[in-house]
Amino acid sequence: MLQAPLEIASASVLEIIVRAMLLRKIVSLAEADEPLELVELPVTKPQPGEILLQVSVCGVCHTELDEIEGRTPPPRLPIIPGHQVVGRVAELGAGVTAFRVGDRVGVGWIHRSCGGPRENLSPDFRATGRDANGGYAEWMTVPDAYAYPIPEVYTDEQAAPLLCAGAVGYRSLKLTEMIDGDPLGLTGFGGSAHLVLQMAKYLFPNSPVFVFAHQEVGRAFARQSGADWAGETSERAPTSLRAIIDTTPAWKPVVEALANLRPGGRLVINAIRKEDRDKDYLLRLSYQEHLWMEREIKTVANVTSADLAEFLPLAARAGIRPTVELYPLADANRAIIDLKRKPVQGSKVLVVSTSTSCD
Repeated sequence: MLQAPLEIASASVLEIIVRAMLLRKIVSLAEADEPLELVELPVTKPQPGEILLQVSVCGVCHTELDEIEGRTPPPRLPIIPGHQVVGRVAELGAGVTAFRVGDRVGVGWIHRSCGGPRENLSPDFRATGRDANGGYAEWMTVPDAYAYPIPEVYTDEQAAPLLCAGAVGYRSLKLTEMIDGDPLGLTGFGGSAHLVLQMAKYLFPNSPVFVFAHQEVGRAFARQSGADWAGETSERAPTSLRAIIDTTPAWKPVVEALANLRPGGRLVINAIRKEDRDKDYLLRLSYQEHLWMEREIKTVANVTSADLAEFLPLAARAGIRPTVELYPLADANRAIIDLKRKPVQGSKVLVVSTSTSCD
Protein backbone atom coordinates (compact mmCIF):
# COMPACT_ATOMS: atom_id res chain seq x y z
CA MET A 1 0.00 0.00 0.00
CA LEU A 2 1.15 3.52 -0.77
CA GLN A 3 1.20 6.69 1.26
CA ALA A 4 -1.14 9.01 -0.66
CA PRO A 5 -0.60 12.77 -1.02
CA LEU A 6 -4.19 13.52 0.01
CA GLU A 7 -5.09 16.98 1.21
CA ILE A 8 -5.69 16.97 4.95
CA ALA A 9 -8.19 19.49 6.26
CA SER A 10 -6.41 19.91 9.59
CA ALA A 11 -2.74 20.00 10.45
CA SER A 12 -3.36 18.10 13.68
CA VAL A 13 -3.77 14.36 13.25
CA LEU A 14 -4.33 11.43 15.50
CA GLU A 15 -1.59 8.82 15.78
CA ILE A 16 -3.57 6.45 13.57
CA ILE A 17 -2.94 5.29 10.02
CA VAL A 18 -6.02 4.04 8.21
CA ARG A 19 -6.75 2.07 5.08
CA ALA A 20 -8.88 3.78 2.43
CA MET A 21 -9.94 3.27 -1.17
CA LEU A 22 -8.93 6.36 -3.12
CA LEU A 23 -10.17 7.73 -6.45
CA ARG A 24 -7.28 9.56 -8.14
CA LYS A 25 -8.71 10.17 -11.62
CA ILE A 26 -11.88 9.93 -13.70
CA VAL A 27 -12.00 6.70 -15.72
CA SER A 28 -14.38 4.66 -17.85
CA LEU A 29 -15.53 1.49 -16.11
CA ALA A 30 -15.87 -0.14 -19.51
CA GLU A 31 -12.08 -0.06 -19.65
CA ALA A 32 -10.81 0.15 -16.06
CA ASP A 33 -11.24 -2.76 -13.65
CA GLU A 34 -9.54 -1.06 -10.68
CA PRO A 35 -10.57 2.60 -10.52
CA LEU A 36 -9.80 2.83 -6.80
CA GLU A 37 -6.44 2.47 -5.06
CA LEU A 38 -5.94 0.97 -1.61
CA VAL A 39 -3.83 3.46 0.38
CA GLU A 40 -2.83 4.38 3.92
CA LEU A 41 -3.66 7.83 5.31
CA PRO A 42 -3.42 9.65 8.62
CA VAL A 43 -6.64 10.36 10.52
CA THR A 44 -7.55 14.01 11.01
CA LYS A 45 -9.04 15.26 14.27
CA PRO A 46 -12.64 16.48 14.04
CA GLN A 47 -13.10 20.23 13.66
CA PRO A 48 -15.59 22.21 15.81
CA GLY A 49 -19.08 20.85 15.18
CA GLU A 50 -17.76 17.60 13.71
CA ILE A 51 -17.53 14.01 14.92
CA LEU A 52 -14.90 11.43 14.06
CA LEU A 53 -16.30 8.02 13.11
CA GLN A 54 -14.66 4.64 13.11
CA VAL A 55 -16.38 3.18 10.06
CA SER A 56 -17.91 -0.27 10.29
CA VAL A 57 -19.53 -0.65 6.85
CA CYS A 58 -20.27 1.45 3.78
CA GLY A 59 -22.83 0.75 1.10
CA VAL A 60 -21.94 0.86 -2.59
CA CYS A 61 -24.23 3.12 -4.66
CA HIS A 62 -24.69 3.69 -8.38
CA THR A 63 -23.75 7.32 -7.73
CA GLU A 64 -20.19 6.09 -7.11
CA LEU A 65 -20.20 4.96 -10.74
CA ASP A 66 -21.28 8.48 -11.75
CA GLU A 67 -18.43 9.96 -9.72
CA ILE A 68 -15.80 7.57 -11.08
CA GLU A 69 -16.91 8.01 -14.69
CA GLY A 70 -17.29 11.79 -14.44
CA ARG A 71 -21.05 12.32 -14.74
CA THR A 72 -21.00 13.97 -11.31
CA PRO A 73 -17.25 14.47 -10.86
CA PRO A 74 -15.66 15.35 -7.52
CA PRO A 75 -14.56 19.01 -7.53
CA ARG A 76 -11.07 17.91 -6.54
CA LEU A 77 -9.08 14.71 -6.64
CA PRO A 78 -8.02 12.50 -5.00
CA ILE A 79 -11.15 11.72 -2.99
CA ILE A 80 -12.43 8.83 -0.85
CA PRO A 81 -15.89 7.78 -2.14
CA GLY A 82 -18.77 6.31 -0.16
CA HIS A 83 -21.97 7.82 1.26
CA GLN A 84 -23.90 5.00 2.98
CA VAL A 85 -21.78 4.89 6.11
CA VAL A 86 -22.33 3.22 9.48
CA GLY A 87 -19.81 3.68 12.26
CA ARG A 88 -19.15 4.50 15.90
CA VAL A 89 -18.36 7.93 17.27
CA ALA A 90 -14.68 7.93 18.27
CA GLU A 91 -14.10 11.59 19.09
CA LEU A 92 -16.17 14.77 19.42
CA GLY A 93 -15.18 18.13 17.99
CA ALA A 94 -15.62 21.25 20.06
CA GLY A 95 -19.24 22.16 20.73
CA VAL A 96 -20.74 18.77 19.86
CA THR A 97 -23.41 17.74 22.36
CA ALA A 98 -25.77 15.57 20.26
CA PHE A 99 -23.63 12.43 20.48
CA ARG A 100 -21.36 10.56 22.85
CA VAL A 101 -18.26 8.54 22.13
CA GLY A 102 -19.39 5.01 21.24
CA ASP A 103 -22.73 6.00 19.70
CA ARG A 104 -23.63 4.18 16.48
CA VAL A 105 -24.57 6.59 13.70
CA GLY A 106 -25.06 6.71 9.96
CA VAL A 107 -24.06 9.20 7.28
CA GLY A 108 -25.82 9.65 3.94
CA TRP A 109 -25.30 11.51 0.66
CA ILE A 110 -25.81 14.92 2.31
CA HIS A 111 -22.56 15.79 4.10
CA ARG A 112 -23.58 19.35 4.90
CA SER A 113 -25.77 22.14 3.58
CA CYS A 114 -27.58 25.31 4.64
CA GLY A 115 -29.84 23.51 7.12
CA GLY A 116 -33.08 24.85 5.64
CA PRO A 117 -36.10 22.85 4.48
CA ARG A 118 -34.88 22.96 0.86
CA GLU A 119 -31.24 22.29 1.68
CA ASN A 120 -31.06 19.56 -0.95
CA LEU A 121 -31.44 22.28 -3.60
CA SER A 122 -29.10 24.78 -1.96
CA PRO A 123 -25.80 25.86 -3.57
CA ASP A 124 -24.33 25.07 -0.14
CA PHE A 125 -25.10 21.35 -0.59
CA ARG A 126 -22.01 19.18 -0.26
CA ALA A 127 -22.09 15.43 -0.91
CA THR A 128 -20.37 12.75 1.16
CA GLY A 129 -17.75 10.94 -0.90
CA ARG A 130 -17.79 13.52 -3.70
CA ASP A 131 -17.27 16.95 -2.11
CA ALA A 132 -15.84 15.53 1.13
CA ASN A 133 -14.09 12.26 1.92
CA GLY A 134 -16.53 9.42 2.48
CA GLY A 135 -16.86 5.98 3.95
CA TYR A 136 -14.61 3.78 1.81
CA ALA A 137 -12.15 4.21 4.68
CA GLU A 138 -11.68 3.03 8.24
CA TRP A 139 -12.26 6.53 9.69
CA MET A 140 -14.05 9.69 8.53
CA THR A 141 -15.35 13.00 9.88
CA VAL A 142 -18.79 14.54 9.39
CA PRO A 143 -20.69 17.53 10.84
CA ASP A 144 -22.76 16.30 13.77
CA ALA A 145 -25.95 17.76 12.25
CA TYR A 146 -25.62 15.28 9.36
CA ALA A 147 -25.16 12.09 11.36
CA TYR A 148 -28.15 9.99 12.39
CA PRO A 149 -28.77 7.40 15.11
CA ILE A 150 -29.26 3.90 13.71
CA PRO A 151 -32.31 1.99 15.02
CA GLU A 152 -31.28 -0.94 17.19
CA VAL A 153 -33.23 -3.45 15.07
CA TYR A 154 -30.65 -3.15 12.29
CA THR A 155 -27.23 -4.67 12.00
CA ASP A 156 -24.59 -2.37 10.55
CA GLU A 157 -24.73 -4.03 7.14
CA GLN A 158 -28.55 -3.86 7.05
CA ALA A 159 -28.51 -0.18 7.98
CA ALA A 160 -26.02 0.95 5.32
CA PRO A 161 -28.36 0.83 2.26
CA LEU A 162 -31.05 2.70 4.18
CA LEU A 163 -28.84 5.80 4.28
CA CYS A 164 -29.11 6.50 0.55
CA ALA A 165 -30.97 3.83 -1.42
CA GLY A 166 -33.65 3.78 1.27
CA ALA A 167 -33.79 7.49 2.09
CA VAL A 168 -33.83 8.73 -1.50
CA GLY A 169 -36.42 6.06 -2.30
CA TYR A 170 -38.53 7.39 0.57
CA ARG A 171 -38.21 10.92 -0.80
CA SER A 172 -39.22 9.62 -4.25
CA LEU A 173 -42.29 7.96 -2.78
CA LYS A 174 -43.30 11.20 -1.06
CA LEU A 175 -42.88 13.11 -4.33
CA THR A 176 -45.38 10.85 -6.11
CA GLU A 177 -48.13 12.41 -3.95
CA MET A 178 -50.04 9.14 -4.25
CA ILE A 179 -52.71 8.03 -1.80
CA ASP A 180 -53.57 4.55 -0.58
CA GLY A 181 -55.16 2.57 -3.38
CA ASP A 182 -53.30 4.31 -6.21
CA PRO A 183 -51.39 1.81 -8.38
CA LEU A 184 -47.62 2.39 -8.27
CA GLY A 185 -44.98 1.41 -10.81
CA LEU A 186 -41.24 0.90 -10.27
CA THR A 187 -38.79 0.83 -13.19
CA GLY A 188 -35.61 -1.03 -12.40
CA PHE A 189 -35.37 -3.27 -9.37
CA GLY A 190 -32.06 -2.95 -7.56
CA GLY A 191 -30.67 -1.28 -4.46
CA SER A 192 -33.29 1.45 -4.11
CA ALA A 193 -36.42 -0.07 -5.69
CA HIS A 194 -36.42 -3.17 -3.48
CA LEU A 195 -36.61 -0.83 -0.46
CA VAL A 196 -39.23 1.44 -2.05
CA LEU A 197 -41.43 -1.62 -2.62
CA GLN A 198 -41.31 -2.52 1.06
CA MET A 199 -42.06 1.06 2.15
CA ALA A 200 -44.91 1.37 -0.36
CA LYS A 201 -46.52 -1.82 0.93
CA TYR A 202 -46.33 -0.38 4.46
CA LEU A 203 -47.57 3.15 3.73
CA PHE A 204 -50.09 2.21 1.03
CA PRO A 205 -51.31 -1.33 1.83
CA ASN A 206 -54.13 -1.13 -0.73
CA SER A 207 -51.92 0.03 -3.60
CA PRO A 208 -50.76 -2.64 -6.04
CA VAL A 209 -47.11 -2.33 -7.11
CA PHE A 210 -46.03 -3.10 -10.68
CA VAL A 211 -42.34 -3.56 -11.52
CA PHE A 212 -40.60 -3.10 -14.87
CA ALA A 213 -37.11 -4.57 -15.26
CA HIS A 214 -35.14 -5.42 -18.39
CA GLN A 215 -33.70 -8.67 -17.01
CA GLU A 216 -35.65 -11.67 -15.78
CA VAL A 217 -33.46 -11.93 -12.68
CA GLY A 218 -34.75 -8.51 -11.62
CA ARG A 219 -38.35 -9.42 -12.37
CA ALA A 220 -38.03 -12.64 -10.36
CA PHE A 221 -36.50 -10.72 -7.46
CA ALA A 222 -39.42 -8.26 -7.61
CA ARG A 223 -42.02 -11.03 -7.46
CA GLN A 224 -40.15 -12.66 -4.61
CA SER A 225 -40.14 -9.29 -2.80
CA GLY A 226 -43.91 -8.88 -3.04
CA ALA A 227 -44.58 -7.08 -6.34
CA ASP A 228 -48.10 -7.66 -7.66
CA TRP A 229 -46.82 -7.91 -11.23
CA ALA A 230 -43.46 -7.76 -12.98
CA GLY A 231 -42.78 -7.27 -16.66
CA GLU A 232 -40.14 -6.15 -19.15
CA THR A 233 -39.33 -2.45 -19.44
CA SER A 234 -41.40 -1.90 -22.59
CA GLU A 235 -44.44 -3.91 -21.44
CA ARG A 236 -47.72 -2.33 -20.37
CA ALA A 237 -49.00 -2.96 -16.86
CA PRO A 238 -52.43 -4.60 -16.43
CA THR A 239 -53.77 -1.15 -15.47
CA SER A 240 -52.62 2.41 -16.05
CA LEU A 241 -50.64 3.81 -13.12
CA ARG A 242 -51.08 6.87 -10.92
CA ALA A 243 -47.35 7.12 -10.24
CA ILE A 244 -44.10 5.51 -11.36
CA ILE A 245 -40.64 5.78 -9.79
CA ASP A 246 -37.70 5.29 -12.14
CA THR A 247 -34.50 4.10 -10.42
CA THR A 248 -32.43 3.33 -13.53
CA PRO A 249 -29.47 5.10 -15.18
CA ALA A 250 -31.10 4.70 -18.63
CA TRP A 251 -33.50 6.69 -20.84
CA LYS A 252 -35.68 3.90 -22.26
CA PRO A 253 -37.44 3.38 -18.91
CA VAL A 254 -38.40 7.08 -18.85
CA VAL A 255 -40.20 6.93 -22.19
CA GLU A 256 -41.85 3.58 -21.48
CA ALA A 257 -42.90 4.65 -17.99
CA LEU A 258 -44.69 7.72 -19.36
CA ALA A 259 -46.68 5.41 -21.64
CA ASN A 260 -47.85 3.50 -18.55
CA LEU A 261 -49.12 6.59 -16.71
CA ARG A 262 -52.81 7.39 -16.51
CA PRO A 263 -53.94 10.98 -17.25
CA GLY A 264 -52.70 13.23 -14.46
CA GLY A 265 -50.06 10.68 -13.45
CA ARG A 266 -46.55 11.51 -12.29
CA LEU A 267 -43.19 9.97 -13.10
CA VAL A 268 -40.55 10.52 -10.41
CA ILE A 269 -36.97 10.00 -11.61
CA ASN A 270 -34.79 8.80 -8.75
CA ALA A 271 -31.30 9.26 -10.17
CA ILE A 272 -28.49 11.75 -9.66
CA ARG A 273 -27.40 11.30 -13.29
CA LYS A 274 -28.50 9.45 -16.43
CA GLU A 275 -26.02 7.74 -18.74
CA ASP A 276 -25.89 8.55 -22.46
CA ARG A 277 -25.70 5.07 -23.93
CA ASP A 278 -29.40 4.92 -24.93
CA LYS A 279 -30.18 8.64 -25.05
CA ASP A 280 -31.44 8.32 -28.63
CA TYR A 281 -34.46 6.46 -27.20
CA LEU A 282 -35.82 9.91 -26.32
CA LEU A 283 -36.54 10.37 -30.05
CA ARG A 284 -39.47 7.98 -29.51
CA LEU A 285 -41.10 10.44 -27.13
CA SER A 286 -44.56 11.42 -28.36
CA TYR A 287 -46.26 14.43 -26.84
CA GLN A 288 -49.72 12.95 -27.38
CA GLU A 289 -48.91 9.46 -26.05
CA HIS A 290 -46.46 10.26 -23.28
CA LEU A 291 -47.03 13.81 -21.97
CA TRP A 292 -50.48 15.07 -22.90
CA MET A 293 -53.39 14.89 -20.43
CA GLU A 294 -51.39 16.53 -17.62
CA ARG A 295 -48.86 13.75 -17.20
CA GLU A 296 -45.76 15.13 -15.51
CA ILE A 297 -42.15 14.39 -14.62
CA LYS A 298 -40.55 15.15 -11.25
CA THR A 299 -36.90 14.56 -10.40
CA VAL A 300 -35.29 13.82 -7.05
CA ALA A 301 -32.43 16.18 -6.18
CA ASN A 302 -30.49 14.67 -3.30
CA VAL A 303 -31.96 14.17 0.17
CA THR A 304 -32.41 16.47 3.14
CA SER A 305 -31.41 15.86 6.73
CA ALA A 306 -35.13 15.67 7.53
CA ASP A 307 -35.59 12.82 5.03
CA LEU A 308 -33.00 10.69 6.83
CA ALA A 309 -34.23 11.61 10.30
CA GLU A 310 -37.80 10.63 9.30
CA PHE A 311 -36.98 7.56 7.28
CA LEU A 312 -34.71 5.56 9.60
CA PRO A 313 -37.22 5.12 12.47
CA LEU A 314 -40.06 4.70 9.96
CA ALA A 315 -38.11 1.92 8.22
CA ALA A 316 -37.64 0.18 11.56
CA ARG A 317 -41.38 0.36 12.30
CA ALA A 318 -42.20 -0.87 8.80
CA GLY A 319 -39.90 -3.87 9.17
CA ILE A 320 -37.90 -2.97 6.06
CA ARG A 321 -34.99 -5.35 5.54
CA PRO A 322 -32.49 -4.75 2.75
CA THR A 323 -31.07 -7.65 0.80
CA VAL A 324 -27.29 -7.19 0.98
CA GLU A 325 -24.16 -8.66 -0.57
CA LEU A 326 -20.96 -8.11 1.43
CA TYR A 327 -17.45 -7.34 0.18
CA PRO A 328 -14.25 -6.60 2.13
CA LEU A 329 -13.03 -2.99 1.87
CA ALA A 330 -10.03 -4.13 -0.18
CA ASP A 331 -12.47 -5.60 -2.74
CA ALA A 332 -14.24 -2.28 -3.36
CA ASN A 333 -13.17 -2.38 -7.01
CA ARG A 334 -14.83 -5.76 -7.45
CA ALA A 335 -18.03 -4.40 -5.89
CA ILE A 336 -17.95 -1.40 -8.23
CA ILE A 337 -17.40 -3.56 -11.32
CA ASP A 338 -20.11 -6.02 -10.27
CA LEU A 339 -22.54 -3.12 -9.84
CA LYS A 340 -21.63 -1.77 -13.27
CA ARG A 341 -21.64 -4.99 -15.26
CA LYS A 342 -23.81 -7.61 -13.53
CA PRO A 343 -27.50 -7.93 -12.62
CA VAL A 344 -28.24 -6.33 -9.26
CA GLN A 345 -30.32 -7.99 -6.55
CA GLY A 346 -30.46 -5.76 -3.50
CA SER A 347 -27.54 -3.69 -2.18
CA LYS A 348 -23.77 -4.13 -2.07
CA VAL A 349 -22.01 -3.27 1.19
CA LEU A 350 -18.32 -2.94 1.98
CA VAL A 351 -17.16 -4.38 5.30
CA VAL A 352 -14.65 -1.84 6.54
CA SER A 353 -13.89 -2.90 10.11
CA THR A 354 -12.69 -6.36 11.08
CA SER A 355 -15.53 -6.78 13.57
CA THR A 356 -18.09 -7.44 10.80
CA SER A 357 -17.88 -10.64 8.78
CA CYS A 358 -18.10 -10.63 4.99
CA ASP A 359 -18.29 -14.38 4.56
